[in-house]
Amino acid sequence: MDKSTSPGRPDAGGRREPMSKVDTAWLRMERRSNPMMITGVLMFAERLSLDALRELIDERFLAYARFRQRPVQTASAAVWETDEALDLEWHVQPASLPGRGGKQALERFVSRLASTALDPQRPRWQFHLIEDYRGGSALVARIHHCYADGMALVQVLLSLTDTRRHPRRGDGLPHTWLKQEHADVARRVGAVDRYVRLGGKIGGKMVEKGLEMYRDPTLAAVLAREGGEIARELLTALALSDDPPSLLRGALGPRKRVAWAEPLDLEEVKAVGRACGCTVNDVLMAVAAGALRHYMVERGDPVDGLTLRATVPVNLRPLEHARKLGNHFGLVFLDLPVGEANPVRRVERVASCMESLKNSKQAIVAYGLLATLGVAPAGVQTVALEMLSRKASTVATNVPGPQQTLYLAGAALDQMMFWVPQTGSIGVGISILSYNGRVHFGLIADGKLIPDPGDVICHFGEEFDKLLYLALMGDWDTPLDASAAQALLIEG
Repeated sequence: MDKSTSPGRPDAGGRREPMSKVDTAWLRMERRSNPMMITGVLMFAERLSLDALRELIDERFLAYARFRQRPVQTASAAVWETDEALDLEWHVQPASLPGRGGKQALERFVSRLASTALDPQRPRWQFHLIEDYRGGSALVARIHHCYADGMALVQVLLSLTDTRRHPRRGDGLPHTWLKQEHADVARRVGAVDRYVRLGGKIGGKMVEKGLEMYRDPTLAAVLAREGGEIARELLTALALSDDPPSLLRGALGPRKRVAWAEPLDLEEVKAVGRACGCTVNDVLMAVAAGALRHYMVERGDPVDGLTLRATVPVNLRPLEHARKLGNHFGLVFLDLPVGEANPVRRVERVASCMESLKNSKQAIVAYGLLATLGVAPAGVQTVALEMLSRKASTVATNVPGPQQTLYLAGAALDQMMFWVPQTGSIGVGISILSYNGRVHFGLIADGKLIPDPGDVICHFGEEFDKLLYLALMGDWDTPLDASAAQALLIEG
């Protein structure tokens, strides 16, 4: 009998251990319209063999004991159960693309996989190897979010790679590329424990009663007084207005669509950041907002003065623990000024919002809220999740990766991209990842909202080129000025 269809797989059960509250929350968020998977694509300049890949997965990936386990929802809680009958041939499968097997064919293949939930009777991860892709190979990885957050899973995937084609004993991927931009948040992670303890006292009530906050301002005052600063941050998050209507919001369907742009030169992105007096992340998120703006204008969607929000994951684990599994991140709401036509002013607004978020505890609050939702009744979780997801139109991630060529089972890694799942009613995801001197931009969207995400990502390079042109034309001794930039664009 095919193990993948064997009801309950009674021969596969083994040792059990409890699942954390936050991991449980992500397990329970699974929806047909939003499978809770992190999906990644790795493209290689050379052929990668299936046998070598399976050997590598067995040696390195399964060295993480968690990936030998499957999540199981019991009557009282969720647990991790060891799969004693783990079938490596099922988890690491060969695949092929139709026709010439180019980029669009790969995008369609990844779209189908991103729309298909992982088998709940097995450990929820799977690799699909296309051995012949553009003269090299392509590898699609799918891992359920309950195993770990995006930062940790990127580290896991990178742990499969080497810095040499033929590594020697003791070789390892150096961690100097791990950015310190969220280190201050990680140092404040003690506040998470404080909030989780708070959740045991009034956390459940805060989730339930928070739904009534708009109608009862007295309640907000009581909770703020009981919970102190953390509770006030939660109430601030709950008080955010819903994101305005746009073509990025609407009823979701069961199909996902993915696409990715040609990579940008990282040094050029850094140059634009220096010219604008802001970070690389500010530039990239502003460029993403510009690409969305261009797409919406083409579709006749009104954008004048429109600001949409993106939920942005913030790593809360100490960086030396970045490769440990589990979900240790919070969420912040970032403004995307799609209604701003001036590309430099768009960067300025993103940078201003980013700066204010760095000084808030919004990410820590979201972590505590997820912990509370992990033990809250299913009905409460559904309502709270829907309420929070209405406050944003997209999920956006930006992961800085190693700036050197990596090898997986001897094959040189050329490009990589990944997408985190969207939650609740959010149907669009933006992913930015830098690797080996280039910046990769990808989009995942509900097929009913954006049938062809390629029509969005084609504008990513165009929007960046505008900023690069302005940076080259401006006065290098002073930051770019939005008014001067507008004049340059008109002259150009």
